[in-house]
Amino acid sequence: MPSIRPSSDLRNKYSEISEFCHKNGEPVYITKNGQGDLVLMSMETFDKLINKSELYKLLDEGYDAMKKGNVKPATEVFDHIERKLSTAFTMDTED
Repeated sequence: MPSIRPSSDLRNKYSEISEFCHKNGEPVYITKNGQGDLVLMSMETFDKLINKSELYKLLDEGYDAMKKGNVKPATEVFDHIERKLSTAFTMDTED
């Protein structure tokens, strides 16, 4: 069940709201004049949400590329990465 609090709690019970967000990893919904106004969450929860969103975007791009046939075999991709890494490693050790 979501935690819904009035905006006055931001001023009067900030520490309690902060503790709830950090302890439970859930957002707190803030109302103003009885209507939804803000959503508060810990930085950790926010970062997880953003990272998930970015992952979904990358997965969508990959899926679209597959549908269009714009893909390469995994062995070819890994061979390319290994060549790049070995070249970079060789250049670093020559200094």
